[in-house]
Amino acid sequence: MAVQSDIGLIDELVRLRAELARREREAADKELQLQRYAADLRETFKQERARAQELRRSYMATVRALSNAVEARDAYTGKHAERVAAYGIVIARKFSPELEVTPELEFGYLLHDVGKVAIPDAILYKPSSLDDNERALMSRHPVIGAEIVQGIEFLTDAAEVVRSHHERWDGTGYPDGLAGEEIPLAARVFSVADVLDALTTDRPYRPACSLRYARAMITAESGTHFDPRVVDAFNSIDDEVFERIAAEIR
Repeated sequence: MAVQSDIGLIDELVRLRAELARREREAADKELQLQRYAADLRETFKQERARAQELRRSYMATVRALSNAVEARDAYTGKHAERVAAYGIVIARKFSPELEVTPELEFGYLLHDVGKVAIPDAILYKPSSLDDNERALMSRHPVIGAEIVQGIEFLTDAAEVVRSHHERWDGTGYPDGLAGEEIPLAARVFSVADVLDALTTDRPYRPACSLRYARAMITAESGTHFDPRVVDAFNSIDDEVFERIAAEIR
């Protein structure tokens, strides 16, 4: 009986060892499968990231082409849209994460005046003051611009900047007469960047102002034209930052 018992134990031990070996092989096979799956995921991720980056580059090229087409009609401003976009992004970063700095934000800044493509040359280039009808038509360009970009899927988020970039903190702007925080924060930031560039570049009717003078003018309009928080953020940025942008984008 003892011999039979020993044989039974040996048989059971052999069976258990065989089962253990089988499970070890299965585990090794599963680990190999997981490694292959992980490698496939990594490769897929790299391909998707490359495609996304290429798509972003394509979007930016399209936006810059549109922006250049607009500025070609108003050549005296030079690279106004590019400078304003760069100024605006620097100021916007002071509000992160309240104002997320995204490619769509830059798209809105670059295309803020895209609606001017619908404004007749006789009005756009008129050397004297506009009459009431002409002024009313010119003030339509933010609405026209918003309608243009809303029809392009990747520019949808840029539409609120395009529509609201001429609104004023005190509610006297256009096209919707928005006031205070009714105005999208991105558009409030843009407003300061826009005036900064307008003041610090040569125009046919006046030479460029100094950055110091531009700061004083913008600060004086805090609470009327501009959101006081945006003006504070603007004033917290060193002159060298804006001077470098102006030197690089001519």
